Amino acid sequence: MMKRAAIGLVFVCLVFPFTCTAEESRLESAETVLLQPDQQAGIKTGPSEGAGPAPGKDSAEPQHAECPWLESAWPKLLGLQFNGVYQYMPAFHSPYQGANSLSFRNGEGQDITHAYGVYLGAQLAPGLQAYLDVELFQGYGVSNGVGLGGYVNGDVVRAGSSNLPKVPYLARYYFRYFVPLSSETEKVERAMDQLPGEQPVGRWEIKVGRLALTDDFDQNRYANNNRTQFLNYDFLFNTAWDYAADTRGYSVGIVTSLFQPRWRLAFGVFMEPNTQNGAVFDYFDMNEVGYNLELTVKPNDAGTVVRFLSYFNKGRMGSYEEALALGRATSTVPDLLLVEKPGGTKYGFGLNFEQPLADDGETGIFGRIGWNDGNHENWAYVECDRHASLGAQVSGISWKRPDDRLGVAYGVNGLSSSHKDYLEAGGIGMLLGDGALNYGLEQTLEIYYRIQICRFVQLSPDFQFIQNPGYNRDRGPVAVYGLRLHLSY
Repeated sequence: MMKRAAIGLVFVCLVFPFTCTAEESRLESAETVLLQPDQQAGIKTGPSEGAGPAPGKDSAEPQHAECPWLESAWPKLLGLQFNGVYQYMPAFHSPYQGANSLSFRNGEGQDITHAYGVYLGAQLAPGLQAYLDVELFQGYGVSNGVGLGGYVNGDVVRAGSSNLPKVPYLARYYFRYFVPLSSETEKVERAMDQLPGEQPVGRWEIKVGRLALTDDFDQNRYANNNRTQFLNYDFLFNTAWDYAADTRGYSVGIVTSLFQPRWRLAFGVFMEPNTQNGAVFDYFDMNEVGYNLELTVKPNDAGTVVRFLSYFNKGRMGSYEEALALGRATSTVPDLLLVEKPGGTKYGFGLNFEQPLADDGETGIFGRIGWNDGNHENWAYVECDRHASLGAQVSGISWKRPDDRLGVAYGVNGLSSSHKDYLEAGGIGMLLGDGALNYGLEQTLEIYYRIQICRFVQLSPDFQFIQNPGYNRDRGPVAVYGLRLHLSY
């Protein structure tokens, strides 16, 4: 079904322009036109969009009367990127090890990952866009992606991705539609999944298809992109937010947003996989779904942004308490697989802020706080029930490197009491399982320096230091040295 939907979207992007017959010359501007003055009454548009007649034409003669957006309906290449990450994790104190422990043995202490992406978009009609992304990921990550609450490489989406085919895949395919609610517009630059042009500042917007919840929720200017900013999961998104996604980090659903100059309200409903960290959805099964609500506010003119996030998930999640009770009754190690059943739930909340300080906002601070109930197993993101992080980005303008960036952040992750008890009893989770646990908060420090070599090339040395890896005081501390090469167009 997903493949048919993707093929259909590609077909629409390629064929839709031919459904109209153009009788006039090409539009004056090559830039994508998001709004058309004759179809979006009252919306201000730039002079390049050509509201008046073309030179030498009678003013009464319409241009592209049947399809005024003909040229913009052609698919456009929005971006290409490559991201290569080398990481080395030296040996650390490890008196014992379980099935999902962080490991430096057998060559697992170092790895190279590389990710590729091609991003396309098409303006199908005024206010209606289509996007298609194709990606390829190679590599396994240090320790094969397990052993930490906040994993060290955001390109390694989850443990289990190593079992997926190393071939190109459709990451996103979705439609975006918006309705103007104000006459004021803002310029939109070309970017991944973002057509250039203008859009109304006040608008109602809807997206439908396959995409990532993180495209629309828990955004942060300084800590949101492992390709150009921090590598660790702790500083990409709220690790206590178990957002609905398949193994690669995407889901199928719908998100609707109301945009105003000082605030934004977004609500999304997305499918949960039918197995933990799985790649398959039971479509339209409302017992396997995640609901997300976020309010973003901009309280002043100093660039302050605060986001309030809440979520509620339903799925086949196993209960930690039920697994522990069954283990005690049978004198065996607790196993969540034995208690998984429909009706499991998880809910949580998050707070996210960003505050520009200097250099046109390129120097600033950020922070996140997150909490979930922790009664049922984490289903799709990471094993974390409590989260707090604080960090800063500094522009290199002060040392005459205006395009360079320095990032420093500190994060703390924690577990609920039942989650902790499950791991202490030897239980195995999605990412964790030392066979025993001397519980302590997992603490992470990360520092990176991004060198802008030229317009298309960035090189970033990275260092991470982790205390109590996997929430275990008996193991670590751990140091991870990294080097990231990012190419983009």
